[in-house]
Amino acid sequence: MVVHPAPGHHSGTLVHALLGLGGDWSAAGGETRPGIVHRLDKGTSGLIVVARNDAGHRALAAQLGDRTLSRTYLAIVRGRVRDQAGELEGPIGRHPRERKRMAVVAGGRYARTRYEVMERKRTHTLVRCDLDTGRTHQIRVHLAALGHPVAGDAEYGGRERDVQRPMLHAWRLRLRHPRTGLEMTFEAPTPADFQGFWESLA
Repeated sequence: MVVHPAPGHHSGTLVHALLGLGGDWSAAGGETRPGIVHRLDKGTSGLIVVARNDAGHRALAAQLGDRTLSRTYLAIVRGRVRDQAGELEGPIGRHPRERKRMAVVAGGRYARTRYEVMERKRTHTLVRCDLDTGRTHQIRVHLAALGHPVAGDAEYGGRERDVQRPMLHAWRLRLRHPRTGLEMTFEAPTPADFQGFWESLA
């Protein structure tokens, strides 16, 4: 589900679903993005945090800024990742020729992704990724730069037969409740298409 209205996506977004639930939503992210604290790329499954009011939104945004709100993703990537764990650092900005894409470019914004191999198969690897920064397409760009694009991510070299989206899943969120300060952890199980693709691999 696309997170908020954008060119080519004027209905059926998460914002429309939130508004359909009724009640108030934070306006701190702008009039067209009620409640939206952060985004998921189109095609990415899993958890996203939204805010009912501006105070909650500002508190959650501050946690994103100081990296106390942690986001962990699972990704199926092409190829066998050699190292068991590592850190991917590279400034991310607009691709110099293809403006809809991002890339590791000089002058881009600093970005760091930590990864750990969960399991390897003959042609693919399941990795866990923790975001230390939150740049547009960060995990997809960093893994592609490593030489292991996310399976199903045609935009960054991971095209797969019969896979309709990037095999990227926002698995775990850790945050402090904006009002109580209570530390909270949420996890979303991988969806059927993600699980089915992994199980289909040799």
